[in-house]
Amino acid sequence: MTDAKICGLSTPDAVTAAIEGGARLVGFVFYPPSPRHVELETAAYLAQYIPKDVHSVGLFVDPSDEDIETTLKTVPLAVLQLHGSESPGRVAEIKSKFGLQIIKALSVSSKSDLDLVPGYEAAADFLMFDAKPDNQIIRGTDNQNAEESDHPIIRSSDHPLPGGNGLRFDWTILDGFTSTRPWILAGGLTPENVREAIQRLDPDIVDVSSGVESEPGIKDPAKIRAFLEAVKQA
Repeated sequence: MTDAKICGLSTPDAVTAAIEGGARLVGFVFYPPSPRHVELETAAYLAQYIPKDVHSVGLFVDPSDEDIETTLKTVPLAVLQLHGSESPGRVAEIKSKFGLQIIKALSVSSKSDLDLVPGYEAAADFLMFDAKPDNQIIRGTDNQNAEESDHPIIRSSDHPLPGGNGLRFDWTILDGFTSTRPWILAGGLTPENVREAIQRLDPDIVDVSSGVESEPGIKDPAKIRAFLEAVKQA
């Protein structure tokens, strides 16, 4: 069975929709350039309503130890998500220092990007695969020609953030993929396509952020519920 993670939460209504809908992980973004960045006091307030069987995840991008320490003093987190250019050594260092589970996000646009997997399997508890923001990435079905597709190629120069850009990578990259760690599929998932993604790739967890928003950074509780229902149906 595939679990679900709803990332980039910032309001009580969104947290409630995620929890009531059955999300097993809920994420808070601690990265100021992101429209989903949440202040520590807000995240702490929201975290107090998260039940013990739901994991609170803090997303960081190339954080210093001080960044993480400051956050953990205010916000109780069960998992740290590293969404930057952290090396396997840095991931292992953070895990050792803070004693929390680690999600390491890997940006992919080709099979060769999976060459990094073994190093991170040794360091992280979960691997996440997201669309690489510095390449051309196609939205649409895998066999569509870019010029003929109704879903045009999006150049990530228009989307400078390391994640949360609503970009879907070529799922054929992960056909037949297995890992020694639980793995998470992210990038361009929506209530409309998540069932297909699960049936095709059978990830341990699916992660969504922009795909359940009414506008960047604003979660739509109805879309969160629809996404989680689609996960259950898959």
